[in-house]
Amino acid sequence: MQSLPNLSETRLATAIARIGRDRFEPAMWEFFQGIVRPDNLIILAYRDAGPPLILYLRFNHPQVFAELDQTYVAGAFRLDPYHDLHRQRAPDGAYRLRDIAPDAFHRSRYFIEYYDQTTLLDEISFVVWPAPGVSLNLCLGRDATSGKAFSAAEMECCQRLAPVVTAMAREHWRGIVESNGPAEDVAARLASAARQSEGIALSPRQAEVALLILRGHSTVSIGLRLGLSPQTVKVFRKQLYARCGISSQAELFAMMLPLLKEDPQSPGASAFGRGSAGGVPVAR
Repeated sequence: MQSLPNLSETRLATAIARIGRDRFEPAMWEFFQGIVRPDNLIILAYRDAGPPLILYLRFNHPQVFAELDQTYVAGAFRLDPYHDLHRQRAPDGAYRLRDIAPDAFHRSRYFIEYYDQTTLLDEISFVVWPAPGVSLNLCLGRDATSGKAFSAAEMECCQRLAPVVTAMAREHWRGIVESNGPAEDVAARLASAARQSEGIALSPRQAEVALLILRGHSTVSIGLRLGLSPQTVKVFRKQLYARCGISSQAELFAMMLPLLKEDPQSPGASAFGRGSAGGVPVAR
């Protein structure tokens, strides 16, 4: 009897066989190539406290992760829609960036000055919670290598396979160490840093508004998140700009991004149990 063509299933079987062992991440990359052909893959762990841990990278275009350590891990991750999924305790599943990003994300300075420079066009991330206070993101990206976004059919494929992918990731990284502290209040951190570094006293509400502006929320979206009218949000925004002595979102971003960066003395090293290979960047 002639065997049926089953390349994707064979790659999935190979990845399953590598769970809890080395070469699991490359096997997953090959599996993803067989189903949706991403240009890049990053596997990272968000924690309630501290910067994300980079577990594995795979890419074709060198610019995609060029600023990963210096900008993203250093503090810009706090503005990322996928980090917001962690903060919101989003359930396991597959999430497309365009579906979860704030309404003004593509006009935000975070997008213009960081994200757009990566050449990324689209992302689909599998989210899974292997330990308290830790969420894994297996993020598939399309960038300038292919110049194509994921299709609706490819997103649907990822959604169908999400229970399988998340179950595999949870088992592989089930020895990952729990988050090393309570959930971070990013707005409070921003207010404290502004006071210490710039001598600017922001109210808790002004700090919340500043953070949501930086993340790419419009006035209407900020109002919905905070339970305020658009007019009230405009008042807080005007007060915020006046207190900071600025007049644009670009100036706000330039002032606030350094305040979101990690304390050089804070521990950022990975701490894992079984099955954590800590992948090395591989250029193809």
